Amino acid sequence: MGSLKKASLAPLFMLALAVIGIADAFYVAQASYTGQPLWCAIIDGCNTVVQSPYARIAGVPVSYIGLTFYGFMFGVVALLAFDPLSRGLRLGSLVYAVAGVCYSGYFAYVQLSKIGAVCIYCVISGILTILLLIVAAWHFRATRGSPSAPRLFEASVRA
Repeated sequence: MGSLKKASLAPLFMLALAVIGIADAFYVAQASYTGQPLWCAIIDGCNTVVQSPYARIAGVPVSYIGLTFYGFMFGVVALLAFDPLSRGLRLGSLVYAVAGVCYSGYFAYVQLSKIGAVCIYCVISGILTILLLIVAAWHFRATRGSPSAPRLFEASVRA
């Protein structure tokens, strides 16, 4: 399998990561909305983190921000799956993944230094954003210098 062929699989992998991120963030957002406690089997700090004052930014639960992040990433990567050589979409997914990793890193710091508890769902989200960044960077690099693929709309105009 050629490098370009493998690179076209990257958006599909990123879609899967985004779907897992949506499920993770949705579960925490739903618990934040309803006030139900989170199920924390591995690390017992989820509810401490979610109920802390750091779990909201301007009154908005951080889980809503995470849900928005993964939803937007899903949209960008879905478009990238149809046009894997689009420079704008490749760069957009890379920059957005960098922003996600930076925010996840900051929130991990807050959990450890300010809250004193760790949420397993936040750890999962942090791992997902790191994986998204790795795949986005690999895809960007693997497709750099590739000739542009015909756009969907250009193909229909030629026909």
